[in-house]
Amino acid sequence: MERTYVKDALGKTGETVLVRGFVDNLRDSKYMTFIVLKDITGKIQITIEKEQHPDWTELLAGITGDSVISVTGQVNSNDYVKMGGVEILPADIFVDSVAEALPIARKAIPATKKKKEVERSSIDQRIDYRWIDLRTDENQLMFRVQTLMVNSMRKFLLERNFMEIHTPKLIGAASESGADVFAVDYFDRKAYLAQSPQFYKQMAMAAGFERIFETGPVFRAEKSYTNRHTTEFTGFDLELSYIDSVKDVMKLEEELLTYMLKEVHDVYGEQIKELFGKEVIVPTAPFPVMDLKDLYEALEKEYGLVVPEEEKGDLTTEAEQMSFRLAQEKFGSEFLFVTGYSVEKRPFYHMRDEKGMPQGYDLIWRGVEITTGAQREHRYEILKKQAQEKGLGEDVAFYLEFFKYGCPPHGGFGLGVDRMTMLLLDVSIKEAMFLFRGPGRLTP
Repeated sequence: MERTYVKDALGKTGETVLVRGFVDNLRDSKYMTFIVLKDITGKIQITIEKEQHPDWTELLAGITGDSVISVTGQVNSNDYVKMGGVEILPADIFVDSVAEALPIARKAIPATKKKKEVERSSIDQRIDYRWIDLRTDENQLMFRVQTLMVNSMRKFLLERNFMEIHTPKLIGAASESGADVFAVDYFDRKAYLAQSPQFYKQMAMAAGFERIFETGPVFRAEKSYTNRHTTEFTGFDLELSYIDSVKDVMKLEEELLTYMLKEVHDVYGEQIKELFGKEVIVPTAPFPVMDLKDLYEALEKEYGLVVPEEEKGDLTTEAEQMSFRLAQEKFGSEFLFVTGYSVEKRPFYHMRDEKGMPQGYDLIWRGVEITTGAQREHRYEILKKQAQEKGLGEDVAFYLEFFKYGCPPHGGFGLGVDRMTMLLLDVSIKEAMFLFRGPGRLTP
């Protein structure tokens, strides 16, 4: 018999179905056994009257929580069943895999008269057994949401004539500044794991592709232990040609994120509220924009934040966090574009205006930076000069070649998929990733 997913079985009252999944819960009494079976689509109760199946005694005694079973039986309507008023009366049960006692507690269990309270295992303990931790409703919803986030952004771009490309992650020279890269042995020489697809996105512009995006791994050799940094993450990057200014890039990003969040709100908003207690807020475009200098002045005036002058060329972590409150109170927005960063704090490939100001921005969402975007410098001689100013030579020589033979004006940005998931659901970065990678974590 062909397998039926639980969500489909719930609507097949009176029919015989085969369902397969994990044992989410099991209650065994003298006369009855109740099993809650869970698959990726939902849960359903399996109701067993023991006197009707006297030969199942040994079978039922061997089933443990998280075991994998296959059940064939009739779907029955029963108002006493809390889970949708539907149960399966099994004709056959097959145990695919018996689970040993779990080494972690995925959730806290309150104390009862007979049992002590069980504390939830720490996030690091749960990552040690991540495949078990991922079986929870919350985690499985999280990755359905993440799938929709990426797919809706991809859909948005494909409808606007973007192409999807896949750039190499093994590169011959350290990308961007040359710092914070992982070196690997590559036959008779050194190679590096790419910090960003930035250079290759721009190569695509020089190739006349005009509009491209990519979803792929990004590597950063930073010994950072914050709740938002990782050594490997999934980036969603794009680049587009024939822009007039950085404002074109900002406009595209706000439209992209508004579209994505509306999709998430419409499909999963209620489930996110139920399991994570968070509202999915669909933003209104245009997003507010503040110059960095004005932002610091506002933060000092409104909240007493004082930042040393030498640090005001960039956005400090504290200012970044406080900007969320300012954006909400001043603009009624969860998002804030920040412009006006100093030359020292921006990459050499950012275009500069006649005053020497980089034409780039950061986008802050809920007090955390999710994007650095910019109009790029596409003129060879100017780009070469700006690279020399930063002390970059041979490391970017191959990149500069892209601009010798004609290149349209262009710009783009990158988003961290894991960081957006973290902020949307208000979880830690370790929880927002399928498998976290940090300075002290290389397994499982």
